[in-house]
Amino acid sequence: MTALDSHTLFGPLNQHAEFMDAAADLLAQASPLTRLRALRGTAPGWERPLWRQLADAGWIAAVVPEDRGGLGLDLEALGAIATAVGESPLPEPYLGAGAMTALILPAFADHPPVADLLHGVLAGDAVLGLAWQENAGELVPTSVSTSVNRDNGRLHVVGTKRWVAPAGADGWLVHARLGELPTLVLVRPDDAGVTVETELRADGSSLCSLHIDAYLPASCLLAQGPQVDHVCQQALESVRLLQCSELYGMARRVYTLTLDYLKTRVQFGKPIGTNQALQHRMVDAYISVTVCGALLAEAWRDSAAQPTAQPAALARTATLAKARIAERVVALCREAVQLHGAIGYTDEYDVGLYLKRALQVSSWLGSPRTLHGRYLALRQPQGDSAQALAPAASGTDYEAMSDDGFRVMIRDFLREHYPQAQRHVPRRLRLREARDWYMTLSRQGWLAPAWPRQHGGMALSPAKLLVYFEEMEGWGAARLPDQGIINLGPVLIKHGTPAQQAHYLPRILAGEDIWCQGYSEPNAGSDLASLRTEAVPDGDDFIVNGQKIWTTLAHDATHIFALVRTDKTVKPQAGISFLLIDLATPGVTIRPITNIIGEQEFCEVFFENVRVPQGNLVGALNQGWGIAKDLLGYERIFAGSPQQSRQALHHLEQLAESQSLYDLPEFCQVYARLLGDVRELEALYGRFADIVRRGELLPPSVSALKILATETYVRIARQIVYWADDAGASWEGMPMPNGTALTPCAPFLQSLVTTIYGGSSEIQRNIVAKAVLGLPNH
Repeated sequence: MTALDSHTLFGPLNQHAEFMDAAADLLAQASPLTRLRALRGTAPGWERPLWRQLADAGWIAAVVPEDRGGLGLDLEALGAIATAVGESPLPEPYLGAGAMTALILPAFADHPPVADLLHGVLAGDAVLGLAWQENAGELVPTSVSTSVNRDNGRLHVVGTKRWVAPAGADGWLVHARLGELPTLVLVRPDDAGVTVETELRADGSSLCSLHIDAYLPASCLLAQGPQVDHVCQQALESVRLLQCSELYGMARRVYTLTLDYLKTRVQFGKPIGTNQALQHRMVDAYISVTVCGALLAEAWRDSAAQPTAQPAALARTATLAKARIAERVVALCREAVQLHGAIGYTDEYDVGLYLKRALQVSSWLGSPRTLHGRYLALRQPQGDSAQALAPAASGTDYEAMSDDGFRVMIRDFLREHYPQAQRHVPRRLRLREARDWYMTLSRQGWLAPAWPRQHGGMALSPAKLLVYFEEMEGWGAARLPDQGIINLGPVLIKHGTPAQQAHYLPRILAGEDIWCQGYSEPNAGSDLASLRTEAVPDGDDFIVNGQKIWTTLAHDATHIFALVRTDKTVKPQAGISFLLIDLATPGVTIRPITNIIGEQEFCEVFFENVRVPQGNLVGALNQGWGIAKDLLGYERIFAGSPQQSRQALHHLEQLAESQSLYDLPEFCQVYARLLGDVRELEALYGRFADIVRRGELLPPSVSALKILATETYVRIARQIVYWADDAGASWEGMPMPNGTALTPCAPFLQSLVTTIYGGSSEIQRNIVAKAVLGLPNH
């Protein structure tokens, strides 16, 4: 493996890395891909000796309670094994026969026949599956027509089950109804009145259909009562999470195969990975794998925190995770075939195996299409239950508060203090409009949620930051003039002198100093190292001459932090310094620029013999490039925040409510996918925010976050225009149910700049291609 191993975001997902390693070793020795190829299309498509070996290794016993003969581990241990299986596909039905029965039988093992079955399953002697599904698109066993009736001391079972795993089992736990009572009945393939039809799948494995009209001994009734439905549904949701882990393993392996191919395949005398178009497509593959890992880690964390008494919570988690990860991994595998060219389309090359395996795992137990629809039905809108679940928290020990209590506290504060007329404003507010809210947050101590406590911040964890942003966005709070808060503050905390920290940080929080950023120049935007604004030492001062452009809200700022050239004799990056400049200094001229939507958000700033004290130098002379890269990291994680996408999604929700779009199935499908887009973004953002929280340097891969965030925002904004129909180009504003007005094309036009500022999406892809993937230069 290459970049996959070296980057922290691809590290072990959980505390059970030893299970993943042990499983990988077993698979490498006992089931190489040549074995998988040989067993494709055969009956039953797997072998009992290896099945017993898996049982001996604890694969089935892992999640079975110790008092039932198992290891008593949590489900995530089996998830680690599933990731190893994803990387090295296995023909044995370890999910359909192993995990599924291990999750169901212990609940009913007080019944002696079930205890005997469980003993055989754990030993690898009995191979059983769950037969529950009857119709296409079903996700839970609630609509059951398979019936059980008592007839002269026997059980008469009638019904059909489809897409049953595994084919070739010793028997199946058939989910049925005895009257209105949920039941589990053991049905074996050689029972009279049982017909088994095998269905070959794309990856060479098999599922089967059971046609049952059989009279069985009464001892085949294994369980009955409402608990049957609950246990079976929990098992299905858990196996969907395990499918996500397997899919993630596939993604890791396919990514690595493809990246290595781009680095080693030579055409026209150079590796094909030098081609920028292929590099950018490979970066998108990297983003997909990273997103899958972040979403999966969050799903496991959420599932561990959810009590078993709340099945809907696990259902939401598993449904979203599988819908998103399955869709991404199938697309990733298809892209891998394309990037490999003709060799990728051959059966002898491994990429095709992974593609077909991904298709099978993606479709069994719920396809992305049906799961997206289910997620929309199950979804609990962010924060909707908070008021009912907890009273508002109080005090300043934010990390000790429950998320719901913290959420309600912020919501109550917004309700009481935020200006109603400035809710959901579809433009950037000027300082004169935002100052009152700025000062309100300042007095509350909530202006700098990510700053450390010792510098006046809230010191929120990533989880609490998301709650904070969710509530601000949900209420429609406008973005403040925040360059001093999100960019300069962290730079001074890390690189500033104690005197600079003591002087500037309190003034930022007090609203006395409003900062803007002076980076870009004409002909030095994405190529920032080419900047020409010069600072020449003159006694205790620097004399600054030059020009900055695209400086956001410079006409509202009191100060600018700027990159300036202080040495022309060295390579460009080595001669740059980081300087703080008071914009009231003689020689500074600011000229606003009108943007595409008629607003003056950006400015040009001209410096003509501007005298700046050398005490305003941050860090050492000529060391500004390192600080600039740190700041760009902070800027990219801010640009990678879910804030803008959530705000745009809120506008789409307003539009949907006002136009009755929720009545349209096609809109609901689009909306469900956009909800998933935002959840993916939140998951990836949380991982980078956690890096910042730990005080570590942001890696170059933060550029991937910026790409994902801005392109998600653009995608949502386009949908607002699309679903607004004739009003899509209206500049007057559509009345919304909450009393505000929505200009549908405004978010779309505003989104255009997000994929440009802070380094365009193309530049970000170049950074990831070189600094993360290690692809060769052109």
